[in-house]
Amino acid sequence: MPCLLGCLALAFPRIALVLVWLFVPGYIGRAFNESLLWPVLGFIFLPLTTLVYAWSINSHGAIDGLYLVALIVAVLVDLGLLGGGASSRRTRVVTVREK
Repeated sequence: MPCLLGCLALAFPRIALVLVWLFVPGYIGRAFNESLLWPVLGFIFLPLTTLVYAWSINSHGAIDGLYLVALIVAVLVDLGLLGGGASSRRTRVVTVREK
C-alpha cells in the first residue's frame, strides 16, 4: 500500500500535496515552520520537491544522507531532467512520423 501511494505521488504530486495538507494536520506546517509562502510556491513550481522535503523533515529532522539524495532526485524530476520532458517527446514523435 505505501508503494502504491508513492507511485501516485510521483504521478500526481500536486494532488498528493493537497491530500497531505488536508488529511494530515500539521505535516506541511512542521516542515516549513508554519509559513505559507514556501508550500504555495512549492505547489506551483516544484510539487514533488515540496513533498519530499516535508517527508524528510518530518521523518528525519534534517536533510542529509539518503534524504539529501531523495531531495536532489525530486528536484531533477520536477525540472524534467530525469524521465524526459515534453520537448524530447515532441522530437521523438516528429522523427518517428518522418520515417
